[in-house]
Amino acid sequence: MPPKKTQGVGSGTAKVTSLKVVKGKGGSGKTTSDIAVTDELDSWMKTKQMIRPEDQVELNEQDLKEEITRVLTMQNPQIPSNIVEFSFKEGRFTPVPPVTQTILLLEIEGTILCKDSDEAKFQLEGNLDFEDQDKSMKRNSEELNEIILEDENAEKENTEIEYEGKEDENEIAKEGEDKQGEGGGGGGGGEGEGEGEEEAEVVSAVPTKQAPGGSAHFIKSGAKKLTNQFNFCERGALTYNNPFRNLETQTVPPPRANFAGQVMQWIIYDAYQQDFEVQQREKEKEKKDKVVPNQKPEAKRKDLQATADISNRTLLAIKTLERMINQNTFDEIAQDYRYWEDPSDEYRDEEGTLLPLWKFVYEKTKKNSVTALVWNPCYYDLFAVAFGCFDFMKPQPEGAMCLFTLKNPSFPEYVCSTETGVMCVDIHPTHPALVCIGKYDGSVAVYDVHSPGKLPQCESNSVTNKHCGVVWQVRWGIDMPDGEVNFFSVSADGNVYNWVLTQHELSQTLIISLFFSFDPIPGPDGTLIPLTGCGTTIAFHPTERLIFLVGTEEGSVYKCSTAYASLYLATYEAHHMPVYKVDYNKFCPDIFISCSADWRAKIWEDTRSDPLFVFDLGCEIADVEWAPYSSTVFAAVTNDGKVHVFDLNVNKYRPICVQAVVNRKRNRLTRIAFNHKLPIIIVGDDRGCITALKLSPNLRKKVKPPKKGPVLTERELELMKLEKLLALVREPPTPTPLPDYPAPVDS
Repeated sequence: MPPKKTQGVGSGTAKVTSLKVVKGKGGSGKTTSDIAVTDELDSWMKTKQMIRPEDQVELNEQDLKEEITRVLTMQNPQIPSNIVEFSFKEGRFTPVPPVTQTILLLEIEGTILCKDSDEAKFQLEGNLDFEDQDKSMKRNSEELNEIILEDENAEKENTEIEYEGKEDENEIAKEGEDKQGEGGGGGGGGEGEGEGEEEAEVVSAVPTKQAPGGSAHFIKSGAKKLTNQFNFCERGALTYNNPFRNLETQTVPPPRANFAGQVMQWIIYDAYQQDFEVQQREKEKEKKDKVVPNQKPEAKRKDLQATADISNRTLLAIKTLERMINQNTFDEIAQDYRYWEDPSDEYRDEEGTLLPLWKFVYEKTKKNSVTALVWNPCYYDLFAVAFGCFDFMKPQPEGAMCLFTLKNPSFPEYVCSTETGVMCVDIHPTHPALVCIGKYDGSVAVYDVHSPGKLPQCESNSVTNKHCGVVWQVRWGIDMPDGEVNFFSVSADGNVYNWVLTQHELSQTLIISLFFSFDPIPGPDGTLIPLTGCGTTIAFHPTERLIFLVGTEEGSVYKCSTAYASLYLATYEAHHMPVYKVDYNKFCPDIFISCSADWRAKIWEDTRSDPLFVFDLGCEIADVEWAPYSSTVFAAVTNDGKVHVFDLNVNKYRPICVQAVVNRKRNRLTRIAFNHKLPIIIVGDDRGCITALKLSPNLRKKVKPPKKGPVLTERELELMKLEKLLALVREPPTPTPLPDYPAPVDS
């Protein structure tokens, strides 16, 4: 048969083998032909064969069994040993010691000893295996027992001598003394032996003193007894229970009387009024009865003043440090706020974006809604936030008024908590420390943020000196001729009040009641009651401060004046649902905008009863405001969590930016406010969160001045832009026909 080739595994070469044919039968009974077929199949199967290389060293068994150890050292043989550096002090090159290559990663002091070590054997009480120590221990114990026995015998002899000196006494006493002596002697020996045994046991637990020729070691060779620290017993005791006793008494029943009467609204009002007058008289009596305390010495005043100055300086330093830490924490946001501009605005002329910056949250007001946002007119980085509730079915029991700054987004600069929700807030235009708020219960208050306390400077908390409904908006007015500050408020009770601060008190004056033109309806007792509307918002004219606009829940907008308490200057049937906001244009005082729950925002002109522009945003509009840098830009927020920015000069029909700020399923936006100096807007939602957004360049374009012609100011350019836009939607004046003159008659 032809030879077959098999491939080796070790070297990859092939080796030629041949089949051997064996004649006869094998031990298994197979024929030669069967064996040949089997060998042929085995030759085709893959085999493994170890091939020894030719240059392999042959080792004997002793060399193969030899163990070769490798020792790893911490020394680096390749490190240079002749590094030098120039020393300017010595003026020559000096050798530098080599740097150690060892790094200590972990070092733990252990508490385990080797069982075969000497220290471990000494610690094991009685488990010593050395014969010398056993012999020395036995010898020392015998010597100690002999010393104890000698001391006991000496004591016994002394007692016998004492007893022999008393032989002259009577026999009974002598016999008693003899018995006592014998008993004392026997007992003494017993005690001595017992004490010796106890001492031997005690000494066995501690090392003996240094004996001559010996060393300190343990005497007792038994194992140490371990105490069970969990072994305890319970003990109980029974106490005596005092018997119960019943004590009864009989009293005269209180007198009873039946009272019946008719309760009306004015009866309740008169009762409250009388009770309030009684309380006021009692307060006046308490003030008169109080003795004026003695004035503190000047030394104490100086100490208190010095302590206050130190605390103020410490607080100022801590505040500065907190702002520095926040600036480092939010460094990327601060860089975007100052320098980032959206580069995509260069490729789209009619669209813009909003860049989210900081988020301002106060932990205690996360369950409240943001009901008002106002920027400080003097400090462009400071703004006030009112926290209240719009859900009247589940009103929050508490509210707050906070002042936040862009320099510290983590915590408000000023916090004032109230017992009820704060629905509106406003900052005085010339006195930035005065802040007025309106509350859910109808009261108003004025705070001075410069004062160290958190109590209001003035507050209306009586029955008559407050609104009968929710105060929806407050606005500061111009100062009085004598310098007194005042503000206006509008409430759901349909009244507009003017509040004047006079010597830490608020004096109230009714400006107008929002009455309807409908006929009065009869009351429960037959009297006619006029119907009044529910005021929701108020806005004062930018130039004529006596004129203001009031929006109502019925959808109407009234133009009123502080000089007339019973007349409307104009009435605008603006919306079909409650009006949420009315705002005057910052450049043209005759133009104002209104928004409502009917999904529409409308732009009005003072002299027209019809709107100039109407925008349907497809959702309830919570707030709207004109931009302070352009006469044609305004922004609105809707309940679906989106911000809509319009620029009428770019597009008169749709917004140039629509961006979602919060999740529409969980949150809804409630308020918006433009910064009067920075390209920033802030929006608030119903979870107590305020988000700062930066406007892209396309959203804050300004008018370019004409190349030819007179030089115009920025305000004049904005007015020209707005007038040009309004000319497109205004109705042209109706031309008056010229009179027909008779034709001249020729004479």
